[in-house]
Amino acid sequence: MNRLTPIAAALVALFAAPISVHAQQTSSSAPSSSLKEVVVEGQRDDFNTNTTVITKLPADLHDVPQSVVVVNKALMQSQGATSLADALRNVSGITLGGAEGGQIGNNINLNGFSARTDIYLDGFRDRGQYYRDTFAMDEIEVLMGPSSMLFGRGSTGGVINQVTKKANLKEATEVSASITTNGLVRTTADYNHPLSETSAFRISAMAQSGSATTRDQTNVQDFGVAASYVHGIGTSTEVTLSALVQHNHDQPDYGLPALNGHPVNVNRSTAYGLNSDHTDQDVVSLNAGIKHKITPDVTVRNQTQFNWVRTSAVETAPNAIGTVSGTGFTALTGNTSLPLSSLYVRTQSHDRNIQDYSIFNQTELSAKVNALGFKHDFLLGLEVGHDGYDNQAYYRNGSCNGVALTDASTPTTGYADCVSVVDPTSSTNVVSQAGNRQGGSANTIATYFSDTMELSKQFKLVGGLRFDRYVASITNSLNSSNTPAAAKNTNLASANQTVNFLSVRAGGIWQPSAAQSYYLSYGTSFNPSLEQLTGTTGQQNLDPEKNKSYELGGKWDVAENLSTNAAIFQITKENARSLVSTGVYELQGTVRVRGARAGATGRINKQWQVAAGYTYLDAQVLSGAAGDTAVGKIPVNTPKHTLTTWTTYDVVPHWQIGGGATYMSQRYANATNTVQVGGYTRWDATVAYTQKQYDIRLNLFNLTNKMYYDALIQSDGGRSVPGTGRTAMLSVNYRM
Repeated sequence: MNRLTPIAAALVALFAAPISVHAQQTSSSAPSSSLKEVVVEGQRDDFNTNTTVITKLPADLHDVPQSVVVVNKALMQSQGATSLADALRNVSGITLGGAEGGQIGNNINLNGFSARTDIYLDGFRDRGQYYRDTFAMDEIEVLMGPSSMLFGRGSTGGVINQVTKKANLKEATEVSASITTNGLVRTTADYNHPLSETSAFRISAMAQSGSATTRDQTNVQDFGVAASYVHGIGTSTEVTLSALVQHNHDQPDYGLPALNGHPVNVNRSTAYGLNSDHTDQDVVSLNAGIKHKITPDVTVRNQTQFNWVRTSAVETAPNAIGTVSGTGFTALTGNTSLPLSSLYVRTQSHDRNIQDYSIFNQTELSAKVNALGFKHDFLLGLEVGHDGYDNQAYYRNGSCNGVALTDASTPTTGYADCVSVVDPTSSTNVVSQAGNRQGGSANTIATYFSDTMELSKQFKLVGGLRFDRYVASITNSLNSSNTPAAAKNTNLASANQTVNFLSVRAGGIWQPSAAQSYYLSYGTSFNPSLEQLTGTTGQQNLDPEKNKSYELGGKWDVAENLSTNAAIFQITKENARSLVSTGVYELQGTVRVRGARAGATGRINKQWQVAAGYTYLDAQVLSGAAGDTAVGKIPVNTPKHTLTTWTTYDVVPHWQIGGGATYMSQRYANATNTVQVGGYTRWDATVAYTQKQYDIRLNLFNLTNKMYYDALIQSDGGRSVPGTGRTAMLSVNYRM
């Protein structure tokens, strides 16, 4: 199955286009005095960012009628955040999921809905299954609420956009090194070099090795390189070429199984995988773009991005808790009073080789014009793209107490062995066998138009439409007869789906002064049933899930560099997929989330700055198919309250102290709400010595050594991944 050959050919052609245009523009690439860009640099360590680089939105966040949270480089460095998951802890309303089913990498819930396919890289969908690092990132932007008018399919709870570092005209070199009490050693380097008055080159690199948390079996060995070249900076035509290459050799954490309605009460470090478990990931992302200013008020952009991710995984997860006798393993079917020392965990293999790839091209025309007596900020765009997916699964069928864990009716379950709940040691060496092979591909073509119309200095109207045509097909090697009962397998042999959808965005903005902005907005989005290029019985004929949101909010600048915001909102998913039986769905569900959020970011005074956010979510499954036990329940991994806080204070010249708390109320780890995970408060702190050329920083994580659960996984009845125990990290950051 070789899908990359035509993609490679298309990649060469599309990447050559900007270079060709650049060659034609060489004679006019000298700096233009009328178009010369002015770069205003703020303080190096400011947390506040009032702008976005998403080209589909106005640069000024006051003109965006939605909640937007920006986590910039200064905030990430202050907290010692080195992964996307760490950075997103600053965004209230986000919860983390672990590796699950056919999904590996960052699994995120946003405002009560899965954002698994709503992660973006420089404005392009980054759907590959891998663990994302921050070494190449300038900031992380989170846009709240359905946004299909801007981004196409998905985005029920919002989108997460990673903004990579780009070359600029300021000579700079930055090198950092850190070590944790867990033994994780990490180093990064960032070098930016102007090549001329209008061009520059930048390269960033990362390498790390050691234990990521206080949990057993969480060793990582990762490295990555990111580079960018920009020509025509400050001129009418700017060409940008960038690349990201990353390799991860990690051990995934499948967490703890549930017992008596809660995560099993064992030592925080307990893990049920094998020491030989690993997840190897290779990531390649290539981007080429050209931006041309036809006039100072009219700009055309063309950008192409190619992403390829290969994942090779050998993973063992806890599947069920039970007892062991002469007849083998017997899973518990309810609560038990048996002591933990007499219980065992059945483990299950999750081995697979996955390839994800995508190639997308966007062309956008933006213009500021006066028409019909009003000022307009227009955006017209065209997007075309192709996604591909290939997943070869493997299974290891073992035994427990000499009795096979599988039988003829369940030949590919991959039950590997059974281990003690409190002391999980295993010497199993089961031969791996090939299981189901999933394949999928999709083509997307979309056109979109939006307008921000200025009725007066105080009032603006925002509106937009986007039409998407999404054509997907999937295959599964098992169950070739397409019979749901075949081999107890509900996977489809093949399925095809075509979805045409019109997305809407509308809003009004009132700005009584430059420091105030109030808005009311409405937005829609859609989720095709084959969105993740996988599918089970019944999904091939399902219409897309349809989402709509209403939001009322305000944004205020209460000091020179302190921004606050607040909003109330409602998101409703209609036509939601409702589980009829294992692997079989119907469109009879409705899920509603009502909520409120508030935040503040910036400096209270010259020495003191903060970043804080609070989100309240009232989420419920309102309806579903007959017999759907999730009806009336709270969606998985959706806490009612989340609070994130971080603050730093410069106590004396060159010395800084800081810290903050993360609070999350109770959540449920499964759809039927029978496994509850308690709420928690985690405290972190920092102290730093700063100089113009270097910083020495000590970060302390989980100061009180609180036992809490970081990520939830709803499969296998609901598993929970414990967060790290008390950890310290010493880092040195040197600037040349």
